[in-house]
Amino acid sequence: MTLPLYRSLAPFAFGAAGLVFAAGAFAAPLTISEPHDHGAWQALTLDDGDKRHFRAVEATSYSDATLSVNATQGVCHLPWLEMRVTLEETQTDDRAVNLVPARLRVDREPLVDTMAEFIVERGDDGFYSHFYLGELDTLLSQMSGGEKLFIGFDQGEAEPWTMTFDLDGAGEALAEMRQRCADA
Repeated sequence: MTLPLYRSLAPFAFGAAGLVFAAGAFAAPLTISEPHDHGAWQALTLDDGDKRHFRAVEATSYSDATLSVNATQGVCHLPWLEMRVTLEETQTDDRAVNLVPARLRVDREPLVDTMAEFIVERGDDGFYSHFYLGELDTLLSQMSGGEKLFIGFDQGEAEPWTMTFDLDGAGEALAEMRQRCADA
């Protein structure tokens, strides 16, 4: 993502006040261990002092954005898809900023219509997009065998904001993330 795209996102992502957000599992400082590369993806373990989290992450498509699938020890069966974009300043509070329609597609598979919640966390220089996905297992299966994941966010009257993430190695990274969580 380039700086001009960030500027076009700023009014969209931060133009509407959202619901109050209680700090999530990743609000505490994390210790990262056991990174293992899989093509454009990486599997790693994170520890926040209370719990271990497991992540499959793609951080190569954009210099200031990552896409990850995350699972937490004890609830491995409830992974979530998250995108993080670096902002120009550190955030001063925890809050949900916006809830917008989003579309995801792996290669030429059918579009997945969903909602994405934009969240900021105090002390963090990024915003997080959490996707509400009823069929996450289907999407993860498609990602495991696909080449590209396309994401589009509605911006009202403006053109949708779109991103594309490389899926090379996603299957292996997701499998390793799941195995690490199961073994924890």
